[in-house]
Amino acid sequence: MNENKEPGVEEVNDPEAFEQEPPASEPHDPADDEHKPHPRWLAPLIAAVVAVVLVAAGFGGWKTYESRRHESAMTDCMQSVKAMRSSVRSAQATLGRYRGAAGIRADQVKDAKTVSAMRRAVKAAGGVKPQVVACNASMSTSDLRAAAGKAGRTSDRLKGIDRDYAKAGKAVLASQDAKSLDDAKSALDGKKGEASKLLGDSDGKVADNAVRDALQQAISQAGQVKGGKAKAYQDAASALQSAMDQVNASIQQKSQADQQAAQQQAAQQAAQAQAVQQPARRAAPSYGGGRGGYTPSYRPSYNRGNGGGSAPAPAAPAPAPAAPQGGGQNWRDIINHVGPPVCQPGQACGIG
Repeated sequence: MNENKEPGVEEVNDPEAFEQEPPASEPHDPADDEHKPHPRWLAPLIAAVVAVVLVAAGFGGWKTYESRRHESAMTDCMQSVKAMRSSVRSAQATLGRYRGAAGIRADQVKDAKTVSAMRRAVKAAGGVKPQVVACNASMSTSDLRAAAGKAGRTSDRLKGIDRDYAKAGKAVLASQDAKSLDDAKSALDGKKGEASKLLGDSDGKVADNAVRDALQQAISQAGQVKGGKAKAYQDAASALQSAMDQVNASIQQKSQADQQAAQQQAAQQAAQAQAVQQPARRAAPSYGGGRGGYTPSYRPSYNRGNGGGSAPAPAAPAPAPAAPQGGGQNWRDIINHVGPPVCQPGQACGIG
């Protein structure tokens, strides 16, 4: 035995002990395991596990993809419906704004083509029917896509109608304004001609010449009207007509006054003539003629001493009765007053 060995340390002298058990610090070679046999069920199990993992991953990815597609379709549908509703409101407002333009006739505009275009726009607007489009989360992705497409097509059509209707309405109203302007200008020109003629014809024929001055001023102001607004020309024509009415009223007033003055003068002249004729009628004697008149009688004179050989001289006629006063007596009164002629025997008697 070795007397110098340390205490507690066992000496090993067997060399085979090192060959059977290698030291713990020696590395493991994985290649050695390949040569070891594996169970037969291990490979199918591994393949099945891999397949399940792949299917699960694919299904999860598909579900995620479909969910995203459904959400996108839902968003598109809601936006399309919102745009369609906005187009409906805009089209309704446009139709209400130009509702009056749809009733304008061809004879009320300067260009009749604008009325034809307006009629086409009205017909197109009447052909659009209300569309009900819903976007529900329970709908499939394809249904949501179809609803979005329907809302989009309706919105585009409404936008076209809105645009065409507004364009046609503006054109009709503009053409109507153009015709109104031309008519107002023509009417004012005609009224100025009438006013100028009346101004010349009324000289010296009005009761107050101030109305003619006002008419002259209205004519001058009417000649200064300019611009593209029909109302300015219409107002000028109205002012001219008002001034003309005042002149005509003054002419009528003077004419009535002149007639009254002429009637009064004629009445005065007639009264004067009657006053002159009445004394002359009272001074002249009145004799009746014919059978109803008065014939003064005379008494013939006979010369009895001469034997009646010669014709007796006619007696002097009786004096004529005085003319009745007051003109109230007729020939019968005169006879009654004077009496019948007196005839003496043997004398000629006058026949009344």
